Amino acid sequence: MIETSLCYIERDQCYLLLHRIRKERDVNRDKWIGVGGKFLPGESPEECACRETLEETGLTLIEPQYRGIVDFHCAGWPDERMHLFWADRFSGRLKECEEGRLEWIPKNQMELLPQWEGDRIFLRLLDEKAPFFRLELFYEGDRLLRAVLNQKEIRE
Repeated sequence: MIETSLCYIERDQCYLLLHRIRKERDVNRDKWIGVGGKFLPGESPEECACRETLEETGLTLIEPQYRGIVDFHCAGWPDERMHLFWADRFSGRLKECEEGRLEWIPKNQMELLPQWEGDRIFLRLLDEKAPFFRLELFYEGDRLLRAVLNQKEIRE
């Protein structure tokens, strides 16, 4: 299983999103997502989230909140365990990202953008300030087949 961290950075009712358009073989190609990536050997989830955010955005996170674990399952791709973070405090200056275009998107406009169906579930949990959660998402291609939140199947 691949281990990753992803962070949603919030400012003025907007999330900093990455439009993944630069890598050819990218499971997230053309989608709008938070910032993050794969763990380095020996790295903790928090260390990964902070490092990846700095590398991709130029921003240094200040006390990011560890909000949940999301497992992705999709035929043709390795399983992924994503450690989800949220932050509203940071320092630094936004820079250009090699993996796509960074943009502050108003939270009330996000559902107009191409995103994974399961992302909408955990983004809602972030907005509701739900306690730490575990979410399992089962896909076939881009289509969400099943979602299990804290061991209970949910319907969207």
